Amino acid sequence: MLDWLRRDPRAVPTVEVSGRAVPIVVRRLERARRMTMRLAPDGSEVRISIPRWGRTAEALAFAESRHAWIERQLNALPPACAWQPGSAIAVRGQTLTIRHEPKAARRPVVRDGEIIVGGEEASLPARLRRWLEAEAKALLTEDLAHYCARANRAPPVLALSRAQRRWGSCAANGAIRINWRLVMAPDFVRRSVVAHEVAHLVHFDHSPAFHACLAALFEGDVALANDWLKREGRSLYQPFG
Repeated sequence: MLDWLRRDPRAVPTVEVSGRAVPIVVRRLERARRMTMRLAPDGSEVRISIPRWGRTAEALAFAESRHAWIERQLNALPPACAWQPGSAIAVRGQTLTIRHEPKAARRPVVRDGEIIVGGEEASLPARLRRWLEAEAKALLTEDLAHYCARANRAPPVLALSRAQRRWGSCAANGAIRINWRLVMAPDFVRRSVVAHEVAHLVHFDHSPAFHACLAALFEGDVALANDWLKREGRSLYQPFG
């Protein structure tokens, strides 16, 4: 792979895994002190972070040396969803079956373990995603108001995130972004992420004071929510990438 890359430096480097060429994305980070490698949640690329002085060639060689690890990670990904009648979709931790009724309302309706969607079948994925994002915005706005009240802070404007690596973020100016995919997770998982970011409005670090604030804000088990995300988080990227 390295010889091929030297011949064409503009080419996107890849690693061959089970007959598939997986792109490698190398990022130089100011704060990085060592090389780290992750697989994108949807398996679309291998991401390697290196210190700003690191060499791309070393990162690519590292990816080749971890071929077996990459293959295991890819094989562990949940199967991709097929958006068609009868498929399953997770909403707030509950598995629902997609039911298509052409003459039903185009806005999805949840009823008796099903999510009923009208209109053309070809537009099911787009309509489901729009509906999920709208549900996420409503739920997260309520969560944010709740935890800001507990923290005695004015709730900032909420923005939905489509980030591939982070579930939430709080900027220095207080702006909060939360990944919309959390609407598919159980409620306690979604709420733990919101509580985490609100705690950053009080302590903009991960100090003992921050963790004490988070424990006081969140009514559930933070460790349990974090464990769920580590174990199941990738599954939230399978439906829409």
